[in-house]
Parts: sequence; structure tokens; C-alpha cells
Amino acid sequence: MPGHRYLHYDVFTRRPLAGNQLAVFPEAAGLDPTLMQRIALEMAFPETTFILPPETDDTDVRMRIFTPRRELPMAGHPTVGSTFALANEGVIGPERDRLVFGLGIGPTSVSLEWAGDELAFAWMRQPLPEFGPLIEDEDRDDVAAALGVDPGDIAPGLPIQVVSSGLSVLLVPIETRRAVDAVTFELAGMRPIFARHRLDDLPVFIFSLETGHDDATAYSRMFAPAFGIPEDPATGGASGPLGAYLVRHGAIPFEDTAQMVSLQGVKMGRPSRVHMAISSASTDGEITSVEVGGASVLVGEGALYL
Repeated sequence: MPGHRYLHYDVFTRRPLAGNQLAVFPEAAGLDPTLMQRIALEMAFPETTFILPPETDDTDVRMRIFTPRRELPMAGHPTVGSTFALANEGVIGPERDRLVFGLGIGPTSVSLEWAGDELAFAWMRQPLPEFGPLIEDEDRDDVAAALGVDPGDIAPGLPIQVVSSGLSVLLVPIETRRAVDAVTFELAGMRPIFARHRLDDLPVFIFSLETGHDDATAYSRMFAPAFGIPEDPATGGASGPLGAYLVRHGAIPFEDTAQMVSLQGVKMGRPSRVHMAISSASTDGEITSVEVGGASVLVGEGALYL
């Protein structure tokens, strides 16, 4: 029987069985989007990507991204991981320093760093951030309850805010890493808060700026049950907004904004390092570029017979 070949990558890590899992179907032409969604549910990874011929002259490939429950217009770990898959397939080589995906948000550029003939690192350029609603102080107790933590565990001095760099997420600052690990997310508890602010069921990204025995800027977790992802071990689509948020609210010294790292997935046993580089005008803090990057490792391959 003819099979639909796929590659299994772990993304935002350099070692197998860490980072975020991704299935990449590198030759997906002819697959119906309805079947793509069913395949993504079958794979049961946070995301599955399907590589298609380019649809416009300013892109190299078209890529569609599916969670087990819905298609996404963009996402970070699928873009970074699929870049490594295309290098593995020989679609791109060390003569290239840039790849342009056609995503649901339009052309999306990825910068490539090579170590000889091997792709070593990929930087995804994300749209400039849009800063959305702030969750008022009177809602903080309800947010804490939905996260299963004490109100005092939510960090003072930083807002709870919706931010998007292509995909909207709710960012919640937490005081300590211990409190981040203690979170038990309940979507039902968040829904009244979303409703009061006329928001959809958004992914919720929690983070602490408490330092640890590592070089991470933020220690984080992300929950997106409405997308079929109870918890995500690495979220590039939320890390761009996180970096922009930290710059916007002055939480990071200006000289450090090009070398931030979000350490995510530790609680799940899948530690992930998501790099963030935010450029801004030093005079007024206006953000001029958002990039998210990392490495990926091939851990398996196979075929689906459909």
C-alpha cells in the first residue's frame, strides 16, 4: 500500500526525548485538509505539519499546521522543526541562509545557521506584537483560583495581558518557579474571566522570572486545552509574545533583550529551550522585530497507510 511518509522531531532541544514533539509530512501534496486534521488527531502530538508546494512567488513552501483539534495560522515549534526536516530532506542546504514559509498569516521568514552541512539553529521571524486586553486587578483572585495557586503567587508589578505575534495568548506572571510547577490549570475556571473580557478560550502561558541554576530568563508552562493540548512542552508562538511583553513592560534590561531564553516543559519531563530575540528602539521602547529560535533533533520516521 502507498504510504504517507512522516518525520518525528523533538523541537527546541538538542537531545532526543526532550523538547516538543512534532510530526512533519514532507510530501503532503494531494492530502485533503479534512484528512490532515484527522491525521493530526491520530498522531496525537501537539502539532503536525504538512509541507506543500509554494502558492506564491515570495515563498519557498506552503505549510499547514494542525493541533489534534484545529488548524493554526502559525506556530513556532512546527516552523522551527519543519525547517530542520526540510534540511534533512535536502530541500535546503548550507548555501541558504533563509527560508520563507507560506503560513496562514502569510510569508514567514526563517534565518538559518549551519555547522558545516548540518543545520544547527533556526530563527523564525514573527509579526510585530499586538498588545491586547489587560485582566483587571479585581480578576486576579479568579485567575489564581483557575490556576490552583494562591493570589499571592501571581507576581506583582506585571500585568496579566493578552499578547499576539500571530497567535493570541494570555500571559500570567507568577512569583516563583515553585508556584509555576504547582499550577493545576482548569479551563472551566478561566472561561468566566474570558467571557467578561469578550475573549475566546485562549492558550494560557504562565511564567516566572525567578532565577535558577541555569541561564533561563523565564521559567514557563503553557496550557491550550481548547486546541487539544492540555499542556505544551515548548511554545514558540507564545514565546515571541512573552519576549515582547517583557520588553514592553521593562522587565528585562535593554542590553539583554536579544538573548533571552524561556525554559519550558520541565514539569512535564521534557525540558525545552526557546530562544527569543526582541529588537526595539532604545529611545522609546518601540519593538521593531520579534524572533524565536532553537534547535531540533530527528528521533524517528515512518509512514501512515490510509
